[in-house]
Amino acid sequence: MALALDILRAASDATRLRVLTLLRSMELSVGELAQVLDQSQPRVSRHVKILCDAGLAVRRKEGSWVFVALGTPAVVDPLLAALDAWTPADDAATADDRARLAAVRADRTAAAASWFEAHAGEWDAIRSLHIAEEQVEAAMIAALGSAPIALLVDIGTGTGRMLELFGPQAAQAIGIDRSSEMLRLARAKLTERGIDQAELRQADIYALPLDTAVADAAVLHHVLHFVQHPGAAIEEAARVLQPGGRLLICDFAPHEREELRQRDAHARLGFSDEQMLGWFASAGLAPVSTRTLGGGELTVKLWMARRTFDVREVKAA
Repeated sequence: MALALDILRAASDATRLRVLTLLRSMELSVGELAQVLDQSQPRVSRHVKILCDAGLAVRRKEGSWVFVALGTPAVVDPLLAALDAWTPADDAATADDRARLAAVRADRTAAAASWFEAHAGEWDAIRSLHIAEEQVEAAMIAALGSAPIALLVDIGTGTGRMLELFGPQAAQAIGIDRSSEMLRLARAKLTERGIDQAELRQADIYALPLDTAVADAAVLHHVLHFVQHPGAAIEEAARVLQPGGRLLICDFAPHEREELRQRDAHARLGFSDEQMLGWFASAGLAPVSTRTLGGGELTVKLWMARRTFDVREVKAA
């Protein structure tokens, strides 16, 4: 009864109901909510706090921005069902909010397009050194297969390409990146593609914001060569995998392009099979497959491994 009262009190305001309706469409920053609602950010922040205190919404900080998403379905769904029953399909206020939300989507897309245009040369310089990205992605799709995935985790999601690629076959997809700028770009790109259900979180690769043994699949796509401690990153990825869960790593074979350290902040100049298999063994992962994709100055490698035991039982022992 106490929870019901908290929820009803939190929902007893027109602005907060508008916020919940908007969050059904997509995760939004407090600033974006203020833009759609045509209210000040402090006022919107107070409404968001009330919703979060009642469990109807959750906040995630990304740099100087705060993003808001719906709370857990068990708390939110009954209220949303009531809203659907009580709100006419042609509600004018809801239609106005949707129109302004479309403007937010457009702003995200424009910001992302501007960034990509400014950095296109840097991306093209790297891509020109290895086989076409389409071939790499085709090999990754073949490795993971087309079977449904309950929870997919894209570690170092960057611009969200792996969520775009594998998100449709996942019931839940979470992209994690340390950079708030990259997450904003990913959010804009996924919004443009209509993949609003994907969840993005800002966190360190060595401390993923997920419980132990929850994911069915995890992906590290061209991430490890930026990492100072790849073995620790692989161990953390393995931690969140449930028994039988798969880790797919895409990265470079050993090379001698030393200029990539200075020009593109590569911490590692590729990885050997021996290195990768050693890290898998230390993390409790059994190797499944290895594939080499040559055809350029840099050779791309795919390594697949599977969690062999329940890490929760090991920790409890």
